[in-house]
Amino acid sequence: MKKTSTTSKPSYIEHRKRLKERYLNAGIQALADYEAIELLLTYAIPLKDVKPLAKLLIETFGSYEDVLDADTERLCEVDGVGRHTAILFKLVRDVMARYHLKEARKQCQISGTPDLVRYCRLQMAHLGDEQFRVLFLNNQNRIIRDEVLQEGTVDRAEVYPRKILEKALKYKASAMILVHNHPSGSQDPSEQDKKLTKTLVKTAKDLGIIVHDHMIIARGNVFSFREEGLMRGD
Repeated sequence: MKKTSTTSKPSYIEHRKRLKERYLNAGIQALADYEAIELLLTYAIPLKDVKPLAKLLIETFGSYEDVLDADTERLCEVDGVGRHTAILFKLVRDVMARYHLKEARKQCQISGTPDLVRYCRLQMAHLGDEQFRVLFLNNQNRIIRDEVLQEGTVDRAEVYPRKILEKALKYKASAMILVHNHPSGSQDPSEQDKKLTKTLVKTAKDLGIIVHDHMIIARGNVFSFREEGLMRGD
């Protein structure tokens, strides 16, 4: 007589199905932080219960945003995370950043748009060193170039107004948005930040170029010089 197999499917198979259905029916807001990470992990590690690993990642880094922001080396230090999985997390963050940049580019009034803020946070909030980038805009306030002009240490990034204005003239930009990050986590501008902004606003104006804003990106926060009334060049 032919024996009937009594082997049952691992319990995590049904759990994964329920998790995916909950996401499809109610969206990401229906998932806890670890569940969002768990759902991602199912695509990198198909034949294993990944709930414990998802919880370990949240415990290690603090939140699902911090997991996505972590560099591949740090992720690979977590037991159970290989290079394939680490690349998936980096890819998700970079895809999100590209999407928000494309959405921001569609806006006629680019300064201060939520998509621009999200793009800058995704690109810069996780960095360990300071980075200074400039978004160059045309006369319709659409982004024509996004360029990193300086990368510095955790303490400071030396930025020279002449270098920025030379780039603006090269790209025939009508306006600019300045963006840099504070790896320390503080969103407050330094005196050097204020001085640089004041100098650039005044000098750019003499060349017929508008500086719309200077944004400081910190973890979880964004400081806007424009919103705080600090975009004067006098």
